[in-house]
Amino acid sequence: MEPRQPAPAVAPSQRSEGEVLDAIERRRRRPHVKLMDKQITLAHGAGGKSSHTLTQTVFLKELRNPLLEPLGDSALLQPNGGGGPRLAFSTDSFVVKPLFFPGGDIGELAVNGTINDLAMAGGRPLALSAAFILEEGLATDDLSRIAASMGAAAERAGVPVATGDTKVVERGKADGLYISTAGVASVNRGFELSPAAIRAGDRVLVSGTIGDHGMAIMIARGELELEVDLESDTAPLHELVAALLDATGEVRCLRDPTRGGVATVLNELALTTEVGIVLDEAALPVRPEVSGACEILGIDPLYVANEGKLVAVVAPHASDAALAALRSHPLGREAAVVAEVRPDPPGMVLLDTAFGGSRVVDMLAGDPLPRIC
Repeated sequence: MEPRQPAPAVAPSQRSEGEVLDAIERRRRRPHVKLMDKQITLAHGAGGKSSHTLTQTVFLKELRNPLLEPLGDSALLQPNGGGGPRLAFSTDSFVVKPLFFPGGDIGELAVNGTINDLAMAGGRPLALSAAFILEEGLATDDLSRIAASMGAAAERAGVPVATGDTKVVERGKADGLYISTAGVASVNRGFELSPAAIRAGDRVLVSGTIGDHGMAIMIARGELELEVDLESDTAPLHELVAALLDATGEVRCLRDPTRGGVATVLNELALTTEVGIVLDEAALPVRPEVSGACEILGIDPLYVANEGKLVAVVAPHASDAALAALRSHPLGREAAVVAEVRPDPPGMVLLDTAFGGSRVVDMLAGDPLPRIC
């Protein structure tokens, strides 16, 4: 779908350049975060507090630069000093266990996951790379099946795997297969999707039911003695994003709620922009199968990953148009408005419960669902 060029004017409700710079400076002045752990744990890969601390204290500290600093789903590049379309550039790794699960496998997941990171910048994906780390002893039939699935996913999305690499490690060192992917996309919208544009009064939408992928993986592992017809929601979202952005130029920010789920995404946005976000529990779309499995595990569906859903923050007067655009696409039929951005409490996410109460939805502290992507 060819993106429509919106009017270049900046909406009055968006932050000025000075306000954006002030927000960045306040973020830099926050108390220094310390990494207290002496060794890496599974929690450091869960996308929650431990991941956030590791990123801030190791990777951002040692690799800091203007492209990395926003810590988005992808980086925005301006080739040749400007004048042409920008490029979104993203990379990801996949260590999901098991390699095959209801609704997909590690190959399809790798293609869709990287396409979705690019789509969150409003980009039109151009090409992917794929690097395979194979374990000695992996069945070649399994590898062929995964490669075929990966190729089919790329063809369906219209995004070729243009280059790659293969390495083999000793038996017992890679749990079968790991995949790393990277991708580039052309971004030629007249506005930038950024947390810096978020303002009090904005609405938060999700494009469909939450927690599907994470629970499908847990059931596939056999760790839950449940006979449930639940599949991963893995899917490429670039066409859904194009439909949304064609419908309104008042989308502030898009995010991909994978590790840590919707709760972690909203906490990151609240912290970055120093706003409060209040969720409406009754509005959250959750499948009964996911709700039941989460109840057995003692996990809130808000923390469970999706691989085919997006979170969108839009201006209040554009929420109806945004919702209609999402619901008009097959991947967004169950979209819902689930939260409102408020000035207080800054940096926090709250949930208005179905019983009339309210509770804090903090960032994920541990890793109750390791190796789900």
